[in-house]
Amino acid sequence: MLKSSKLSKIAIWFVIFSLFAIFLYKFNSNHPVGFNTQGKTSYVKYEKAEVLTIKKEALTNFQNSSTIKLGSQDITVKILSGEHKGETKDISNYLSDTHSVYVKKGMTIIVEIDTAGTQNQVLVYNYYRAPIQYLFILIFIAALCIIGRSKGFKSVVGLAFTFVCVIFLFIPMLYRGYSPVMSAILIITIVTCITLFLLNGYSSKTLSAVLGTLAGVIIAGFIALIVGNLAHLNGFNTQDVETLNMISAKFNMKVEGLLLSGILIAALGAVMDLSISIASSIQEVYISNPKISKKELFNSGMNIGRDMMGTMANTLILAFTGSSLNMLIIIYFYNVSYNQLINMDMVNVEIIQGLTGSLAVILIVPIVSFISSALIPAFAADKKKANSYKGKTKKAAKATLF
Repeated sequence: MLKSSKLSKIAIWFVIFSLFAIFLYKFNSNHPVGFNTQGKTSYVKYEKAEVLTIKKEALTNFQNSSTIKLGSQDITVKILSGEHKGETKDISNYLSDTHSVYVKKGMTIIVEIDTAGTQNQVLVYNYYRAPIQYLFILIFIAALCIIGRSKGFKSVVGLAFTFVCVIFLFIPMLYRGYSPVMSAILIITIVTCITLFLLNGYSSKTLSAVLGTLAGVIIAGFIALIVGNLAHLNGFNTQDVETLNMISAKFNMKVEGLLLSGILIAALGAVMDLSISIASSIQEVYISNPKISKKELFNSGMNIGRDMMGTMANTLILAFTGSSLNMLIIIYFYNVSYNQLINMDMVNVEIIQGLTGSLAVILIVPIVSFISSALIPAFAADKKKANSYKGKTKKAAKATLF
């Protein structure tokens, strides 16, 4: 019986993912999303190459650093991929403080091949890092599955699903001119439901976490929208806005809402984590003491949430600080005045991003505590009634037989 139940759950999830995959295929058929941005008519190709020999080099260390080299190398490379595969080229590799790709004999690198002129121009583009990335991802997945076992495997599936949703649903929606905020809310809803139900199954705990996550993120989003409007902040205050405007002119993408949509998605992970933690804790409290009142359950959730919200909010602030470290160093170096600092676009964007995520974490505590304290006892009562009804049915059937 247990085995058939597991098989039926696997079949249901297989059907859900299959239908979603078909939808994504249809949705992206007119505007396919891929990682090959070169295009068939592009004159610039990026291919793998092997360094055959180092003919000559004149190098010095950058500011007494042993890793950053300055100068040039005359090298011979052999193209390993693409339409020029097998060709050998003698090229010069110029190293600077911003582009220092120090190559050695036998090393595999990525070269840039420009075919626009009469002769192909080959330049050293970067190190060949793909194998390291693949290995690191494989180690991460293996660790997650070995330590987490079935939950770890489900986490891998959930991560893959989230990645697919962002790349093949959220980004194409933005290109098609959909509202960035509504697109973000849709992605948040789908990812939250699939991830939490996949990891924890259908239960009062999971449902409480899903409802609390959605409510907390949406409320925080509205607050960020209001603050952003009052502070005159939108997608045009973000980095790379010139490139985004060029894309917008071609694909009718709405740049204004990109800032808020990014804030909502960035806050999702922490909010989801806190939601399921509080809901799980309240469920454990109720299981250990089924006679506890809803008010006491709510207070238990609040006490647990208070212990977690401080560190979680700190985590978000530190994450945004880490991502903005270069900006902070530059601001400190130029010793900008307070009035300039507090009114800079990039500073205000980072402040709103950090505080909105932290605010979502704070709001989630009473929301999930309230929902969990109401749903968990209600689900338990319904389950008890259903089991009681089954017991009475079995007794009636036995009495009829005998």
